[in-house]
This record gives sequence, structure tokens and C-alpha cells, in this order.
Amino acid sequence: MNKLDIFKNGVTTENPILVQQVGICATLAITTSLINGIGMGVAVTTVLTGSNIVISALRKFIPDEVRIPAFIIVIAAFTTMIDLLMHAYTFELYKALGVFIPLIVVNCIILARAEAFASKNNIFDSIIDGLGMGAGYLLAMVLLSSTREILGNGTILGFRVLPEAYEPMMMAVQPPGAFILLGLLIGIVNYLSNKKKA
Repeated sequence: MNKLDIFKNGVTTENPILVQQVGICATLAITTSLINGIGMGVAVTTVLTGSNIVISALRKFIPDEVRIPAFIIVIAAFTTMIDLLMHAYTFELYKALGVFIPLIVVNCIILARAEAFASKNNIFDSIIDGLGMGAGYLLAMVLLSSTREILGNGTILGFRVLPEAYEPMMMAVQPPGAFILLGLLIGIVNYLSNKKKA
């Protein structure tokens, strides 16, 4: 598999949210505004890429019997760094994302990529895989959070995009709205994927 295919795999073919539907807990909970979606997407991408690098570099030294605990320790270290950096430099976003930042440690996407890709491939390919999967996650977060913010508030990044007379669809920023909109996005992706195959 060439480098471009590895990257595209994370964005389209195996998009973690829209195709594999893993790690959607935070996706549903914090995508009420675009800034939250971007913040979480960047945090997950950073942890994913960093942990892929370290796990790939140490893959020949980690015994099979302890590989999962070793992966979790590496992921936890990167998550702690992101948590502290966000607390120090983006405090409002840090408060908005709340407990979902520390929960990156147990995000299925990151552990799955450590096990399925980084532990079996070289560092450069693992970086590309981390960036591709992270970009796919970020894309899904941006699509869902921008849709929810526009429909639920009539704004994007806090700026009004719909007229003052617009009656916000409050359900869009509530949990049921997250499920419905994510389901619609997944349906659109499946439709386009099936159409492309045909």
C-alpha cells in the first residue's frame, strides 16, 4: 500500500466515525458547536499520531504478553500531555470538552490503530496512518458539529449565518439530534460508497 493510500484509507475507506463507527461516544456528546468538534478532532489526531510513532518505534521491544498495557501507557502519556496543554492554553475549550479529553485514553480508534497498524509497520507509515485516521475523525467531527451548530443555534463559530427570524431546531443540539444527524451522515456515506462501487 503506497503512502497516499494509507492516508486516504483513514479519511474515506475506513473513516473511524462514518464507516467503522468506533469512538462515537465523544462524537455524540461534544459536537454541539464547531469549535468543540475541531478541538476534539485535533486532540485525537495528536494523540493518535504521537502514540503511533512511539508504538511503531518500540514494536520490536514490547513482548506480546504485555503489548496492550504498553500501548495504553503510551496513549495515556500523550493524552495527559494534551490535557495539560489544553488546560494551560485553551481553557474555555478545555472546560467545554470536559471529561472527554481524559477519555481519549480509552478511545477505540487509537488502541485499534496501535494494534492493527503501528505495531506492524514502520514509523513513517505509522505517522501517515495516524494523520489519515485523525483527518478522517476530524472531518466527521467538523461535518457533524457544524451541522448541529447551524441547525441548533443558527450560527457557525459563534457568528450568525441564518437570519434573526430563524427558529432554532433545539433538538439538533440535544442528544437525540446527535444520533439522528450522525445516522444521516453515515447513510449519505454508505449511499455514496455503494454508488461508487456500482
